[in-house]
Amino acid sequence: GHHGANHPVIEGSTGKIDIASHNHGFAVDPGSLSGTGLEKTHQNGNDGTLAGMKHGEKPIFSVQYHPEAAPGPHDPFHLFARFRTLMEEAGATKPVEA
Repeated sequence: GHHGANHPVIEGSTGKIDIASHNHGFAVDPGSLSGTGLEKTHQNGNDGTLAGMKHGEKPIFSVQYHPEAAPGPHDPFHLFARFRTLMEEAGATKPVEA
C-alpha cells in the first residue's frame, strides 16, 4: 500500500514532481484503461504505479494522492487551475445551486 507523506508523483507530460501524501492500499491497473478513453497522466515515483489519469475527449481527470504533503497552501493549485479551466471550457462558469 501507499501510506505516509513525501511520495514523489511525476506528471508525464511536464515532468513536474509533486511531493504528496498517500493513504490507500490499492492501485489502478493501467491495462484496465484500454478502451475507456482514459490515459495515464501521473505515476508514483517510488514504484511506478498509476497515480493520475485523464479522459482523451471529456473534461475528466483524477489523481490518486493528496497533493499537500509538504503542507503548503499553494501545492495543489495547478490541479485546481486545471479543473477550473475544464469547467470554463465546458461553459460551467456560474455556481450551481443545490
